[in-house]
Amino acid sequence: MSKVYIPKGYKSVLDVYETQTAIGILKRTFEDKLCLALNLKRVSAPLFVDPNTGENDDLNGIERPVGFEIKETGGNAVVVHSLAKWKRLALKRYNFSVGEGIYTDMNAIRRDEELDNLHSVYTDQWDWEKIITRENRNEEYLKTVVRCIVGAICETSEVLKCRYPQLSVKLSSDVSFITSQELEDLYPNNTPKERENLYLREKRTAFIMQIGGKLRSGYPHDGRAPDYDDWSLNGDLLFYDDVLDMAMEISSMGIRVDEKSLDIQLKEANADERRKFLYHRELLAGNLPLTIGGGIGQSRLSMLLLEKAHIGEVQVSLWDEDTKRICKENGINLL
Repeated sequence: MSKVYIPKGYKSVLDVYETQTAIGILKRTFEDKLCLALNLKRVSAPLFVDPNTGENDDLNGIERPVGFEIKETGGNAVVVHSLAKWKRLALKRYNFSVGEGIYTDMNAIRRDEELDNLHSVYTDQWDWEKIITRENRNEEYLKTVVRCIVGAICETSEVLKCRYPQLSVKLSSDVSFITSQELEDLYPNNTPKERENLYLREKRTAFIMQIGGKLRSGYPHDGRAPDYDDWSLNGDLLFYDDVLDMAMEISSMGIRVDEKSLDIQLKEANADERRKFLYHRELLAGNLPLTIGGGIGQSRLSMLLLEKAHIGEVQVSLWDEDTKRICKENGINLL
């Protein structure tokens, strides 16, 4: 059963018709600004992949992909969880060069997702990936890219507020960077989510770095698959959402693993069996380009910029009966 939080006195700023129009403006505007900032080209992407290639993102390692058999090929396919690995292979297949990148609309089904105001079985992201040099594999380059994405988000917000003056969302373009260990040290008696809320309430916009490995407490800040992000050069981008009075993660991203960091992280995660997959063999052999990339939540960004209380107000999904009843009773229109 999903968990629904109803903000006191909440009423949507935009009606359903205005919301649909605004989502279209938001997506077109942000895509243009993101492409300009990071030099990205739009490409088509798969909805499903061959499970034997190792291309699918297994998220925290416990989520079950939706699978099915293809009649004509006799083989199986799985619906993607994300395109974290596919994008890197695509950059090689399409002969992109250093400094060039791709982005695509990623649509996924995450059937094991715990449902609440921010989480749905249906996931939509702008998945992007860009080729970098080995010299770019450092924290300063990562921070530069994060600032570019934040700039594109803030500029998109201003475009929307010009079109819809009733929107009052206030975003900070000043990004606060902090490692997950530093965050744990600041709030040692709080959960990772509580730490994010406390920190973002003060800083408004933050990038929490180095997610995936165990902290001094013995637990990671959050789960990360060992075979796409370099855990020492990744992070989550969060904004403080005033409607829900909490930190909202908009993007998970990072500089991707190279041969050395992949080897280390596969061992640390007890995932050495993945070395047999095509993707992992190619990467360990040094045959894939060095990249940076991530996913930016389309519905999450729509919620933030359009001041919505529930993700079902900006996307169509399936909900349990209690969620539908509670939302209806409180004037929240689930699409």
